[in-house]
Amino acid sequence: MRRRRSDRTSAPSPAEPAPIDPIDPDAVAGSVLAGDCIEVMRRLPAGSVDMIFADPPYNLQLAGPLHRPNNSRVAAVEDAWDKFPDFAAYDAFTHAWMAEARRVLKPQGTIWVIGSYHNIFRVGAAIQDLGFWILNDVIWRKTNPMPNFRGRRFTNAHETLIWAARDARTRYRFNYKALKRLNDGLQMRSDWLLPICSGPERLKDGEGRKAHATQKPLALLYRVLQAATAPGDLVLDPFFGTGSTGVAAKALGRRFIGIERDPGYVDLAMRRLAEAPETPDPKLLGGDGVEREPRIAFGLLVETGLLPVGTKLWDRQARHSVKVRADGLVETGRGRNAAFGSIHQMGVKASGGPSCNGWTFWHTRARNGTLTPIDELRRRLRAEMAEEPLTAAEEDAAEENAAGTDIPAPLSVTT
Repeated sequence: MRRRRSDRTSAPSPAEPAPIDPIDPDAVAGSVLAGDCIEVMRRLPAGSVDMIFADPPYNLQLAGPLHRPNNSRVAAVEDAWDKFPDFAAYDAFTHAWMAEARRVLKPQGTIWVIGSYHNIFRVGAAIQDLGFWILNDVIWRKTNPMPNFRGRRFTNAHETLIWAARDARTRYRFNYKALKRLNDGLQMRSDWLLPICSGPERLKDGEGRKAHATQKPLALLYRVLQAATAPGDLVLDPFFGTGSTGVAAKALGRRFIGIERDPGYVDLAMRRLAEAPETPDPKLLGGDGVEREPRIAFGLLVETGLLPVGTKLWDRQARHSVKVRADGLVETGRGRNAAFGSIHQMGVKASGGPSCNGWTFWHTRARNGTLTPIDELRRRLRAEMAEEPLTAAEEDAAEENAAGTDIPAPLSVTT
């Protein structure tokens, strides 16, 4: 399905009040800001971050300590930060921090929120109440989950992530090809099989216990950031904990701001980040810019009239020539000596080498004799096709319209 420009016009947003004691996001990028996330976000300017990853309290509502059948105690989430007096209090907290999160997101920004069955449905309702546009729910299926010791329920083997655009008009980033390459050439699905945080990755306190009850694995954060950000983008984590988001951001060449109110976690995160490696060569981060360019087949140059049938193409020294055919191939010779093939195949034949890039080998010739690689025509056509991506709402409509047909719906805006 061809992308199209939206004919929608967004209404001007009301002027944002200047934040009190403002924080310059560029100046604090790479830092952990100590304090309440709502209060700190209020000091950030509107539209200042590219993506938010949030791992808020789950509000597990534990009535008391958990024990195994042998009466040993389970290291559950018993921290004060996970306790709320009732659902109303939790909902009020969720709406408050999420409203600030939406304010600081750029118009093209997206948010990821992770949770368990205890809270994710309430979080999802708040996301929609506040005007976000849900793009996906992603299931993180744990390879080694904690068993249900008493056998009274199913083993709780997954957590849910909600990925949402700032609003229905958002032209969001999705690095489809990068994720496909990570997944051995297959489309990345919305169910991710990843191990929990354990072994050397799990931070421990001085007594060998978990330093944080819900530390997330780096593999999870790596995939989230790889999916929806570009090198240099600014990622905000309002519940920074021990800093997994920051470690993944450093590895992928993204900038980050962490917010954490617990002084112990702030100290752990800062020490961990000081030791976290950065990618030494930016070229190793992948070619995000290449993914924005639509693929152009040689036949499309014929169809659009940029290379009419019969056009003669030459190599750079003008020693070999071929003619353009109507089927997108090129040919040389006549009668029994005729040969035809793709621009690459015929380039190999003419050059005598093991391989050939036909786009740079074959040239058009102007009346004054100037030779120009046909790759220049491809670049011109690519520029004409580089329309704005679909909005989040348009993408959903396209998927609905394609349902039940033989034509696969676009997965999302690919950049």
